Amino acid sequence: MAEVIVEIVGLMESDCGPFPCDETRSCGLETCYPSNRLMDAIGALRDELLAEYGDKVEVKMTLIDEEMPDYVREIIEERHPPIPIILVNGRLTSIGRVSLGLIKEEIDYALEES
Repeated sequence: MAEVIVEIVGLMESDCGPFPCDETRSCGLETCYPSNRLMDAIGALRDELLAEYGDKVEVKMTLIDEEMPDYVREIIEERHPPIPIILVNGRLTSIGRVSLGLIKEEIDYALEES
């Protein structure tokens, strides 16, 4: 069972973040370039985190195109975060994009807490 669950909440056809994908790949992901698509970025993120953390980390995707879980609705109503929303063990982060380095920082913090 995973110690840390990274949940990416977004729309099926949305971008992986507010910035266009470019050659610098500041997000730290390479296999999804140059699509700039959320779905491709989640797959790339999952592969990178699996390689680094193994089964300690699970990447979960929640698409809100047709139905929005109550806990996501509450987060949006209370905090108005940008999409994609990045949750780590259910806690809203301030990341706002699929970024390997920033998400790894949150994972490491969560692993230290457990």
